[in-house]
Amino acid sequence: MRLLHWTLLLALLIVTPLRAEPSFPALTGRVVDNAGLLDAGSRDQLERMLTAHEQATGEQVVVVTVKDLQGLPIEDFGYQLGRHWGIGQKGKDNGALLIVAPQARKLRIEVGYGLEERLTDAQASVIITGIITPAFRRGEFSLGIVQGTAAILQVLGGNPLAEPSRAQGGGEEGAPAWAVGLFVLLIIVVFAAQSMGIGGGRGGRGGMGGLGGGFGGGYGGFGGGGGGGGFSGGGGGFGGGGSSGGW
Repeated sequence: MRLLHWTLLLALLIVTPLRAEPSFPALTGRVVDNAGLLDAGSRDQLERMLTAHEQATGEQVVVVTVKDLQGLPIEDFGYQLGRHWGIGQKGKDNGALLIVAPQARKLRIEVGYGLEERLTDAQASVIITGIITPAFRRGEFSLGIVQGTAAILQVLGGNPLAEPSRAQGGGEEGAPAWAVGLFVLLIIVVFAAQSMGIGGGRGGRGGMGGLGGGFGGGYGGFGGGGGGGGFSGGGGGFGGGGSSGGW
């Protein structure tokens, strides 16, 4: 009887196909648009935002769009991708990813261990459901990704968005979702002013501190360029924190 048991188990292992390891895209910068969702202006804007945030805080945030999830739930794909790329600093685990998979109509904010106290699952859910997916349903993918990324950086900067339970319970509220749109508009105005040679230099960190402390005191117009050349993860770890959604 025991021989029969092991024979059947061996046969099952032989005929059961093994799931291949997912093939992840190369980490070519802070924005990896493999699905081709972003226009050139939005991509450049994202690169500048993310570069400035990392220079100011050491925290790495990456935006990635993928053509498909290779049969994986987006939660598994995001967790594995974050670990594969090693987004964030080793020992601090201060990395996060915004992942968009248009073919599956899924998206996820994957959060490293070190950022989970600020970019909580609830905050990630508010960003997805309140900011990104409404834009996606209108077909405005670049806008949704830019505004969602701005919201992620706002939350990491210490200004949480209002959560439904807080708003209903009368507790302490964070910044309302409309403030994110205002913040993005301010970013665009700063970029336009700099391109026209208006305003001060690029080096300081005092240029945008008046907007409710949005990005931890401002980044002087997001100076430092948006090239992404030589960018790599720092060995950060992920444990499955974050939130997912669809449209």
